[in-house]
Amino acid sequence: MAALSIAFEAPDNYRGYTPSQHRPIDLVHLAKQTSGDKALELEVLHTFARQARSCMNELACGEADIITQAAHKLKGAALAIGAFNVSSAAEKVESRAGDAAGIIQLGNAITEAENFINTLSRS
Repeated sequence: MAALSIAFEAPDNYRGYTPSQHRPIDLVHLAKQTSGDKALELEVLHTFARQARSCMNELACGEADIITQAAHKLKGAALAIGAFNVSSAAEKVESRAGDAAGIIQLGNAITEAENFINTLSRS
């Protein structure tokens, strides 16, 4: 359990805070969103992982409208939890729905975030 508290440790003072570029999920941002409730953080992360997987299935359909909607939904969910790489990749897919390279990049960002979530869950 000690590893879990270290992984989720956030400073008490958020002034001067800049988003983490080193982790797939910005844990300080997440802590702010959940008021530091560690159980809620894990629940939100697992909900995000399920939603991201569902959105990836929608992205695979090939229909521009569905791709745009799924990317938009994913962008908002990722921003809410601090998965800024996922959000950025989703934003690119949203603006260019037919871009296969963008969808691949988004899939890679989601996989990285899921692996990070799984690592936190095992600690």
